[in-house]
Amino acid sequence: MFSIGDFAKHGRVTVRMLRHYDAIGLLRPAHVDPFSGYRSYTGEQLARLNRVIALKDLGFTLTKVQEILEAEIGTDELHGMLRLRRAELEAAMEADEARLKAIEARLRSIESEGTMPSEDVVVKSLPAVRVAELTGTASGYVNEEIGPVVGRLYKELFGALGPITPSGPLIAYYEDDADGERVLIHAAVTISAETDRTEGFSTVSLAEVESAATILHRGSMETMLSSYQVLAKWVDAHGYRASGPAREFYLECPEDGDKWVTELQQPITKA
Repeated sequence: MFSIGDFAKHGRVTVRMLRHYDAIGLLRPAHVDPFSGYRSYTGEQLARLNRVIALKDLGFTLTKVQEILEAEIGTDELHGMLRLRRAELEAAMEADEARLKAIEARLRSIESEGTMPSEDVVVKSLPAVRVAELTGTASGYVNEEIGPVVGRLYKELFGALGPITPSGPLIAYYEDDADGERVLIHAAVTISAETDRTEGFSTVSLAEVESAATILHRGSMETMLSSYQVLAKWVDAHGYRASGPAREFYLECPEDGDKWVTELQQPITKA
């Protein structure tokens, strides 16, 4: 048998934790000296301790841990729960990383308040372009809502293109849906090949734009906020208003999203 101190050392837990597990009936010592009150544990009890710690680290409450242990689940089930929890944690980490990037973009916008880098904005015409596109919806303009939809649409679009080779950059643009509650997301790519409209995507002609305010954004989609706001402030300060949905013209899309180069294009007209 092991003293409570030795058992804690072998289980990589604290004595205080073992006393708490004893108090709530989660892990009773194998023997308690009736005179001294000293607790003793057996080597076989390490198996139960390992399950307690694993389940607690998976996010279960101690009450739920006790219920699971009383149900005597097997090792395979524990591994399954571990895999599920790992996937949940990885998804949460990705979401947290996206939120951090969004916060950084918001801070950059705050830091740029009071400045107007007008030299970064270029007004030009946009030629008409023929594209293959798929459309989806998101519940809002927050990047963590839009980003996954855009990624999914482009994956499906390139699967549907088959032998058709894109003849130009990717283009994305967004519109409010009819009731204004959701965002319509158009994921498109320039094509020149003829289609018979049975390929699993829409063939759309984006009209020529006589005048558009444009700005180059260098970085991932998560950091576009500051560039969009610079463009919006410039449009307003120079007496224009938006005359159609803005387009994202992806000029360079390397594997490292932080190295993307995107031209943001806002059709404008005099206010």
